[in-house]
Amino acid sequence: MDDLLNEKIIGELQKFIDHYFVLKTFNISEDIAHESMYNEEIIDFIENKRKPSLQKLLFDFIDQKGATDPEIYHKAGVDRKLFSKIRSNPSYRPRKNTIISLALALELEQEETDTLLNSAGYTLSDSETFDLIIQFCIKKKIYHIHDVNQALEHYDLKPL
Repeated sequence: MDDLLNEKIIGELQKFIDHYFVLKTFNISEDIAHESMYNEEIIDFIENKRKPSLQKLLFDFIDQKGATDPEIYHKAGVDRKLFSKIRSNPSYRPRKNTIISLALALELEQEETDTLLNSAGYTLSDSETFDLIIQFCIKKKIYHIHDVNQALEHYDLKPL
């Protein structure tokens, strides 16, 4: 009797295992198909949402202004080597202050400055005194780095 019970249990166990593997295989196939669809959606989303890189925007602005690279990096107070790194490495992300200095050197409007900053993952906050001073200077067309730094220093903030 024990052998029959064991055979019966073993048979049920085998059916259970077989059924489980069939379901698991089916679920894995579904997961792969779902993952593939998900990856395609991500790729489509990225392609549709991606904006131009900081590098592209910066050099487009320089071209639009009819300026030369040395004029801009000197006016911004940016080292030639750093500027060269920005030009030659599309994935390089300079500090926020560097981008602000370049935006001021290019005499960009607020919207253009925001676009340039956003391309590197930065924003000008309405909650930070430093950022508000930068926004004020742009609004008032105060683009000379020395003048902007004086305003920052007046509020005991680190200059650009």
